[in-house]
Parts: sequence; structure tokens; C-alpha cells
Amino acid sequence: MTAAVHGSSVDIPTQDGTADAYLAHPDDSAPHPAVLFYMDAFGLRPHLKKMADRVASAGYTVLVPNVVYRYGRAPVVELPEFINPAERPEIIQSIRPAMETLTPEAAMRDAGTYLDWLAASPLTTGGPVGITGYCMGAGLALRTAGSYPDRVAAAAGFHGAYLASDAPDSPHLLAGRITAELYFGHADQDATLPPEQIDRLDKALAAAGVRHRAEVYTGAHHGFTQADTAMYSAEATERHWTALLELLGRNL
Repeated sequence: MTAAVHGSSVDIPTQDGTADAYLAHPDDSAPHPAVLFYMDAFGLRPHLKKMADRVASAGYTVLVPNVVYRYGRAPVVELPEFINPAERPEIIQSIRPAMETLTPEAAMRDAGTYLDWLAASPLTTGGPVGITGYCMGAGLALRTAGSYPDRVAAAAGFHGAYLASDAPDSPHLLAGRITAELYFGHADQDATLPPEQIDRLDKALAAAGVRHRAEVYTGAHHGFTQADTAMYSAEATERHWTALLELLGRNL
């Protein structure tokens, strides 16, 4: 059963400014389990709001922060209604300065603020939260689960980028602190997460005893959940919805 959803824009005071965000919840004024939804690089826009509404319709209060608020309010760059492959490199180039404002330290400071805000909201049940993240947001989901293990019950990442790189601050290095159940839906056509990183992530989570499942979606490209881009796959996206809502249902 799906609930009618109410969506609104909210501003969240942080240690470094004000994060603009989208909040979606069932239209019944009752408290529901909280879900923190981490954006992809293209940011807070109508498509992500529709995705948040779909999560909310399953009985959750969903917060989608503009994680690059230090650079500006969303949309931080003008986006076409549909992002095609020819325009993509130029758009990524224009977004890069905004991305550079988000260090892992700043992102995790913000994560604590988002979790506090959700816990204080009368629209949430106040218990541990679920997280879902896309592209760069999958790395933020993984980092948040490792940085706030007592507050995150479930975290999912889809077409995640650079989740287990050689960098000294790669997100997979937090595996030993995670208590949440994790799910990853990887794209097999994804230069940002080659097979060796998928393997490294899996081994790190297994060695740490993290409850997790990782699946490689055959034929899917980086960005497969984003219906306003040419990378979209309806089949892979429906598979993602099934996995995500089952994960949230088990843990929240």
C-alpha cells in the first residue's frame, strides 16, 4: 500500500551555513522512520524529489539535503530537463567546483547535523535511520554508516563512485565501525567503480563482519537510476527499488 505524500523545501542550519533540502513524508502528520537520501552529482532537482516521494510513499520521512550548499543553493548549475551524453562532460565540469567544497570531514560534520535534525523532527519516530545514496551519494552513505554507527540501521548505495579506492580516506576503510545492514547495487558498465574496487569493498565488509549484500547489475551504466539522464535503465531501477525498500523494511 502506498501513502499520499507531502513534499516541502526546508532549510537546515549547519556549522558552516544553511543547507537547503527537500523533505517528503506521508501526508498523515504521523511520525515515520527517517531516511536520509544522498544526492548524485547532478544534485537536488525534480527527478530526485520524485525518487524521495516514492520512498516516502512506502511509509518513511525522507530528507534530501543539497550536500554542496557551501557553494550555493540548488540547483548549483543550470541543468537541462534531460541530460544527454554530449552535454554530460560539460555539466560535470561545471559542477566540479561545487563538489570540491565537500571534503569527507565537512560531509560527516553535516551528516551529524542531518541526523540530529531528523531525530528532532515531529515527523520521525526518532529511532535509527536508513540511508540511500546515488553516485557520490553512495560514498556518503557508506561514510555516514561508519561515522555514526549507533544512529544508522541500514544503508544502501547505487552506482556508487570510488567506494574502495587507494586513497587514504577511501570510504571502505570505515568498514570496521559499521553496525548497519548494507546493500549495494553496482553497475557493471561503470568506470568510477571498476571490478577491483567492487572486490576490495566486498572483502573489507566481509572481514569486518558487516551484514551486507552487493549485486552487480549486468548491462547497467553509472547513473542507471536517474530517469532524467541517458544512463537510465528502467529495469535496473525497478530492481533497485525492490532491494532498497526490502532493506529499509527489514531494519526500520
